[in-house]
Amino acid sequence: MERTERTETGRKNLAGSLWMVASMGAFAVEDAFIKVATRTLPIGEVLILFGLGGMLIYIGMLYFNREPLFIPDVLSRPMLIRVGFEITGRLFYVLAIALIPLSAATVILQATPLVVVAGAALVFGEKVGWHRWAAIILGLLGVIVIVQPGTDGFSELSLLAIIGMIGFAGRDLASRAAPATIGTSLLGLYGFLSVVVSGVLYSIWADTPLVIPESEASLAVMGSIMVGVIGYSCLMKAMKTGEVSAVTPFRYTRLLFGIALGFLFFDEVLTPGILFGSILVVMSGLFIMWLGKRREMHEIPVLP
Repeated sequence: MERTERTETGRKNLAGSLWMVASMGAFAVEDAFIKVATRTLPIGEVLILFGLGGMLIYIGMLYFNREPLFIPDVLSRPMLIRVGFEITGRLFYVLAIALIPLSAATVILQATPLVVVAGAALVFGEKVGWHRWAAIILGLLGVIVIVQPGTDGFSELSLLAIIGMIGFAGRDLASRAAPATIGTSLLGLYGFLSVVVSGVLYSIWADTPLVIPESEASLAVMGSIMVGVIGYSCLMKAMKTGEVSAVTPFRYTRLLFGIALGFLFFDEVLTPGILFGSILVVMSGLFIMWLGKRREMHEIPVLP
């Protein structure tokens, strides 16, 4: 009986892992589509169109499931903080995608879980032992290796990806404090609304007029919306199918997809700095996940 349960759990974890890989592939393709769209469209307009498209899809999903489009908890403090971080993350990450190599932006984004763990300790008082702090510091050193401050290879534009990554980490932390009455579809709706707001704010700041999209840009924006929704759906399926500890490490496959797409479609070169930095970031993240699993099994103590 126990062997049968283990086999069934293994099958579910395998299926969940495949869903996670599909999700990360879709998100990487979404980034590539956005990069293509920003070649001929203002960045603010891309954000507005992408956000409106996602909003329409989630409105349809909420309507189909007969769920409300608004509840009072949407205006709660954690949700307002979440929206603020969402705007920051979306805006600066799209700026990074448009202005720096896709592979570099994707690698820097992988440091988000490290910042989330550090933020959980500082904001929510979660216990993080010295093992995890060491892994966090090592992963952030990996980001420094990628950015290369103080060298000829340093570009101030890399800071856009770092700010975007911090924005996404803040969004994830705020989501933990969001009221339980707000479901994933409602979070998705207001997440895409945040994208629209970020696009409007940036368009006003940059003082760039909206233009009529050409065929390539229109297809790229529509493609980003569709694969973005597919990626989100696959992500939800992955988390519901397998154990969190089993499927979460496969989030890092987004890095592989991002590097491959950058090489194949944007003629990007994988520099030794990006390669070594990405190894540090990924290994740090996987080590933290492993420590979390060991802690759940009570095999190691959490050291202060």
